[in-house]
Amino acid sequence: MFNKAERIKKYLRPEMYPSIFCTGCGIGNVLNYTLRALNECRIDLDDVVFLSGIGCSSRLPGYIDADGLHTTHGRALTFATGVKLAKPELNVVVFTGDGDCAGIGGNHFIHAARRNVDMTVIEINNYNYGMTGGQASPTTPVGGLTTTSPFGCVEQPFDLANLAIGAGASYVARWLPSYPYEATASIKKALKKKGFAFVEILIACPTGFGKRNEIDDTKENWDWFKDATILKGDYDRLSDEEKQQNQKILLGELQNIEKKEFTEEWRKLVDSLADK
Repeated sequence: MFNKAERIKKYLRPEMYPSIFCTGCGIGNVLNYTLRALNECRIDLDDVVFLSGIGCSSRLPGYIDADGLHTTHGRALTFATGVKLAKPELNVVVFTGDGDCAGIGGNHFIHAARRNVDMTVIEINNYNYGMTGGQASPTTPVGGLTTTSPFGCVEQPFDLANLAIGAGASYVARWLPSYPYEATASIKKALKKKGFAFVEILIACPTGFGKRNEIDDTKENWDWFKDATILKGDYDRLSDEEKQQNQKILLGELQNIEKKEFTEEWRKLVDSLADK
């Protein structure tokens, strides 16, 4: 009888270890939560395709003993849409980062959500282009120090969860790696959701963003995230005035709606034309 650790280990490629990830970043935790969610949903990896673009988080499909596509920068969602249209029976899971998803891939992101393509997008946000030089990304906070904003970022950042909601995603949630059970539960819901499901995990980048902003210690980095966030349940209990003054990032399940899914509607159209 396998214990939980052994059940997760069977999904991995042992020849890929040790991993490339920096100590304390949290990307390994996200992989753990994703595999646990797949295991608890009893989804056969033969029925899953993992896709990614370019970046630290986009290396994750290489560690999973399953079919995957490591695509060009920012294009993971377009490849994922193609996979879903060609093989609608497959579970499509995308790993992406804040730069890959919202920078060069930003247009693909909002339109995949708008179309409500049936896929699970796990976006790992570390507030900079961690792999390719530590440049400012579309989520770098105002004042954040990066290689391209050495005196502080002056651009207003995207809130990617809110952007997904506004674009029409069926399911949206956001967590920290320090909420393992909640993050795993949200990924399970995302896997089961018919439509575009977006789960954002905010992680530290201790050797990039964290170091430049003098929060390079692992515990200090994770504590910084906890201080900068608020659970949705706690936010909902605030007064209207307190909500207006709130500057913290919202964590939790942020949207869960039912709407028509793109590939099913597309196939209905194709079938109706074939009958003419």
